[in-house]
Amino acid sequence: MKLSGAGMDRTLRRRAWSWSGLPPAARAGLACVVVLGVVLLAIKFIAGSAERVFRLPLDQATLASVEQGIFRDLIPLRVSVVPRTTVYVDAIDGGRVDRVLVEAGDVVQEGQPLLELSNTNLVLQVIQQESQLNQAISQLQQNEIALEQNKLSNERAVAEIDYQLVRLQRSAARRQGLAAQNVIPVEQRDLIADELAYYRRLKPIQAESTQRQANLHDRLLPDIHEQLKNLRGNLAVVRSKLDGLVIRAPATGRVAALDLKVGETPAAGQRLAEIIPDTGMKLSANIDEFYLSRVRVGLLANIELAGKSTLVRVRRVAPQVKDGNFTIDLDFEEAAPPSLVAGEAAQGHLLLGDDTPAHVLRVGPFLAQTGGDWAFVVTKDGKFAERRKLKVGRRTAEQLEILGGVAVGEQVLISDYTGFSKVDRVALVR
Repeated sequence: MKLSGAGMDRTLRRRAWSWSGLPPAARAGLACVVVLGVVLLAIKFIAGSAERVFRLPLDQATLASVEQGIFRDLIPLRVSVVPRTTVYVDAIDGGRVDRVLVEAGDVVQEGQPLLELSNTNLVLQVIQQESQLNQAISQLQQNEIALEQNKLSNERAVAEIDYQLVRLQRSAARRQGLAAQNVIPVEQRDLIADELAYYRRLKPIQAESTQRQANLHDRLLPDIHEQLKNLRGNLAVVRSKLDGLVIRAPATGRVAALDLKVGETPAAGQRLAEIIPDTGMKLSANIDEFYLSRVRVGLLANIELAGKSTLVRVRRVAPQVKDGNFTIDLDFEEAAPPSLVAGEAAQGHLLLGDDTPAHVLRVGPFLAQTGGDWAFVVTKDGKFAERRKLKVGRRTAEQLEILGGVAVGEQVLISDYTGFSKVDRVALVR
């Protein structure tokens, strides 16, 4: 385009692009694109790389190297000396403590009274139950008497019929001759003959009735005797409840854990005392549930007891797991030391297997979060520790057998992994 004027002509060039020259819709779309780009750049700047990295000061990291060494298949053991046998004494019905006859530490004999209790409600209950049982016993005894009397009545009726038959047969024979001689009227002879015929018809009826009554007697009488026996047994049990208010030692031994005062009211089923018979001592230990599948009866253990190394053997493994532990009992291979005291503790090791060559790694807190499935392995330059899957074998409290995933000489971060579950790399900052 040219402009003419008084001075000179000047050419005006059209600008290639102008914001104001764009249509409103185009300007709005372009603005959105620009804003989106800025947001994406900001997110990338804030988030950084997709790889999740945690910065850990090197002086706070615990590192251990995988070594070719000897795997000692044993676990530390803390054992307690406990009585081989403990007899518990519990309150059967409860009650108020009236007298305490022994103290903890006393030696008692089987059957010796330990405590005396009183229980008014129990006494009233026993009286009521005794009355009911006595009534039931009395009723059964009356039934038994009635059966016996019925039996005697039937036998008496049979005897009476036999007597009448004999008497009437003799009388009929005599009257038959007298009637033939017209000494007595024929009617008198016929009366005797009719009475004789009646008793002859009555005899089989009475015999059948007597037999039925005898069968009933034989069937019911044993049941009555059995019920009487049971009721008398129940009566003895009811009466023994009052005897149970005197707590007696169930076995000969030393009294333990008896701490009751006069006036206390232990409830039914409450533990009153413990009796420790003179059957010797044993050892008991709690072990982490991780080893439940490997600990078995017959394994040996070494413990330090009274300043001396002692060999013991697993006698029982309780499969119940409580608070992450299970319990084992151990017996001495030789005679138990005579100075053992219940409650005494000792340290030792349980031998799970023989010592074998293996790739081993020192156990650390990281196992609590990973279970040995993975770990952070230090890179060659020592600046990072990268997440890597592991293959592990046996494990003790001190060693972890490495079967794969990390080579001998490599270092593993074995410190606590709390908060590391979503971390890919740990930057070791000096």
